[in-house]
Amino acid sequence: MATSLILEFVLSVLLVATLAYCALLERKLSSLRKGQDGLKKTITDLNIAITAADASMKALKSNNADLTRQLEDRIVRGRSLADELSVLTASGERIAARIERAAPRNATHLTPAMTNRLHNLRPQLAGNVR
Repeated sequence: MATSLILEFVLSVLLVATLAYCALLERKLSSLRKGQDGLKKTITDLNIAITAADASMKALKSNNADLTRQLEDRIVRGRSLADELSVLTASGERIAARIERAAPRNATHLTPAMTNRLHNLRPQLAGNVR
């Protein structure tokens, strides 16, 4: 009988140790679940942020394409205007040269003010040609 009493006492101690271990394990599992919920929230927030960043990148790429197209159009227009201006300047220079060549022959028709004006215009026209 003493043996069975000792055996029951040892089993009772082991049972109390098992209960204490189960309570400790329950606390750890509870904190793990709370951490898991926080991790789920963090992952959800991160997913939302990634989706927003993706949408922003797509909008930036689209805007960049539009601006690139507009800039190319303006460059083409600017080049054509520069070519047109170059042709006009060259034409103006030729006209000024013809007027200048004709000026000494027809000096009676030109007043001194007109002659001065022609000489003043020549440097301006030459300065516009590049």
